[in-house]
Amino acid sequence: MADPADEDRVKRLEERIAEAKRAATPKPKPRIETNLGQANYAWRMVTELVAGLGIGFVIGYALDAWLGTKPLFLVVFILLGFAAGVNVMLRTAKEMQKEAEKPAEREEG
Repeated sequence: MADPADEDRVKRLEERIAEAKRAATPKPKPRIETNLGQANYAWRMVTELVAGLGIGFVIGYALDAWLGTKPLFLVVFILLGFAAGVNVMLRTAKEMQKEAEKPAEREEG
């Protein structure tokens, strides 16, 4: 049978080991999460631009094929798609800027 004094020593040792494990566990860095959020915004902006160009291409190509005016509508709608994509990208950038200003307002207030 085990001695009660040995059991107490084992319990204290287990507590010290658990405490050391808690102290050695790295804490998550919030900075990494914000970088991932910014990467998500970047991919969103790229996707919006490519989607605008793609939709403009499809509409322009379809109109050119239907009306028989090969490069005219294709060029016009690609330019319109590009303009729409840039417009949406600018809105996303403004949204991102507003979210970046929110923590600064909380710190001041």
